[in-house]
Amino acid sequence: MRVKTGVVRSRRHKKLLKQAKGFYSGRRKHFRKAKEQLERSLVYAYRDRRNKKRDFRRLWITRINAAARLNDMNYSTFMHGLKLANIELDRKILADMAMNEPVSFAKVAQASKDALAS
Repeated sequence: MRVKTGVVRSRRHKKLLKQAKGFYSGRRKHFRKAKEQLERSLVYAYRDRRNKKRDFRRLWITRINAAARLNDMNYSTFMHGLKLANIELDRKILADMAMNEPVSFAKVAQASKDALAS
């Protein structure tokens, strides 16, 4: 008995080509090229979801360091002072404070300095 895959294949192709929408040239129109590109794109997406976390952490550390230096400290001593003072603010919050609320960041920096001094 011969099995025809007309409907099944066209549905599968259609589904994949819909995902390839926005790709350039034949990579959106031709099934084989679209499939190859989509597999590659999904690999990039998976990798970059992890890299995004790294990139944001680096950005937050840079911002905290800049603000700490305005308060006569560097990043590592600032973070060490926070640990000694039992201030549990994460880098995301500290970076936001450094950007938008320099006065309150200065108070946190002072608390860090005091903890280091004692």
